[in-house]
Amino acid sequence: MTASTARDLLVVEGADATDFLQGQCSQDLAAVAVGASAWTFVLEPQGHVSAWFRATRTESGWLLDVDAGHGEAAEARIRRFMLRVDVTISRSTEPLWCVEQAAGDHITDAVIIAPSLVDGYVDVIGNGAIDGALTPEVYERLRIAAGVPTHAAEIGDKTIPAELGVVAMSVSFTKGCYTGQELVARVDSRGDNTPRRLRIVRGSGPLPTPGAEVREAEAGVGYITSVAADGPGWVALSSVTRAGQDLTTASLEDGQAVELEVSPLEERTR
Repeated sequence: MTASTARDLLVVEGADATDFLQGQCSQDLAAVAVGASAWTFVLEPQGHVSAWFRATRTESGWLLDVDAGHGEAAEARIRRFMLRVDVTISRSTEPLWCVEQAAGDHITDAVIIAPSLVDGYVDVIGNGAIDGALTPEVYERLRIAAGVPTHAAEIGDKTIPAELGVVAMSVSFTKGCYTGQELVARVDSRGDNTPRRLRIVRGSGPLPTPGAEVREAEAGVGYITSVAADGPGWVALSSVTRAGQDLTTASLEDGQAVELEVSPLEERTR
């Protein structure tokens, strides 16, 4: 028995859809071909993350897939700047399935097939139940191990893009202006000096809970944001301060030793 990977889907259409989104999104959507997709931020004017999603270009406009439960907020933010433009936004109830690449190669009737952020898998939108699709529980473990942030855990109303390790894949530094661009450009110009970064944390002791503190020499350097059982141990994501970003070992507040790794997604997009 499989279940779809939860995503909220927004359909953006109209004669001005691409131009409008181009002025709101950090990615150069005008350069995306029909059938292709790109990850992008939509930011608040001060540069904080309002939404992070995949935008897929269709024959009639765009399909935006956002973390489950965040579609309404993402839509509200996008609508805030919809002034005198020919753009409509609606919701889709199509399921999204994450399947192995080999299985995805044989699917012909899906609306969208796009590379997953989990290596070796593809995301399929607009099809019935698919044999072999990952359950949400399995996907959650793979998501964490891949360093993929979510609005449910890693992205808050004060998060800046550079904290998440996905700027290289979500931001164009050569396109025209977009809302919130100034902070992104300023942080990039200062180099690797971000106050917080996501790191993978692995342990073999008791499963920690989100919010558990990561420590080095009794000083807090971060906290767990997501966690899942992984074999005999567990894997987690942690928001780590600048002081802890180069650490490879640390401990939790219960004393158990843990290992820290750079997010595979950050490594992949450097």
